[in-house]
Amino acid sequence: MPDRTEPPHASNGADDARPSASRRTVAAVLFDFHGTLAQVEEPREWVLAAAAACGVELDRVRATALADRLLTAGRAGGPLPTRVPPRLAELWADRDLYPYAHRGAYTGLAETVDAGIDGFAEALYERVLVPEGWVPYPDTEPVLKALRRAGVKVAVVSNIGFDIRPFFAAWGLDGLIDAYALSYEVGRCKPDPGIFYRACGMLGVDPEQALMVGDTPADAGAVGAGCAVLVLPCADAGRPNGLGAALDLAAPA
Repeated sequence: MPDRTEPPHASNGADDARPSASRRTVAAVLFDFHGTLAQVEEPREWVLAAAAACGVELDRVRATALADRLLTAGRAGGPLPTRVPPRLAELWADRDLYPYAHRGAYTGLAETVDAGIDGFAEALYERVLVPEGWVPYPDTEPVLKALRRAGVKVAVVSNIGFDIRPFFAAWGLDGLIDAYALSYEVGRCKPDPGIFYRACGMLGVDPEQALMVGDTPADAGAVGAGCAVLVLPCADAGRPNGLGAALDLAAPA
């Protein structure tokens, strides 16, 4: 996180007019995607929608039970699997670097849960590829608009195996994002400093002038690139997650 200003101290008045030397200037904010700007849809709704795409109408009790088992197996967008079968280990390791690996890993995990529905694993995965499968946090739009008004550049930095630009377009937020550093395009995954360097390069700012905002230790890897870091708690879909704290840190010193 950015350095704090010094505590109040006695002065002769002249010192009070000087800007704080310990507050770094923030010219750009880098945002994680999942768990920071948006969250995947509620698990039961995810299962119901995927089943409907397969022509099956599930009752809500069965959908809830299936959702619990699928979350344990591992869902794209989280949580992580309790166990990765050996046959999926290579795909899992490469999931954020190649689209085929991302799809193969998560459909493979879903297939470990026998739902008795043809094409169900693929339908579950397809939900993560459409805007309807995600919910922007209520803080996201106002924070992005405030940064735009302040002239602060914004990039999305995500470990992900598919393109999320269409999501922002569907939500009417694409005009508020200046660049996307996506692991499968960059060839680097957080916490590798390389992906943060790439994001800063896309924005034309020095890493020391960038603030990375995320929700995991991987996002804190931006410190290795020289960025300031703000790690937020991951909130459920539809709930505020404290994103407004980024505005306090990005405000002019």
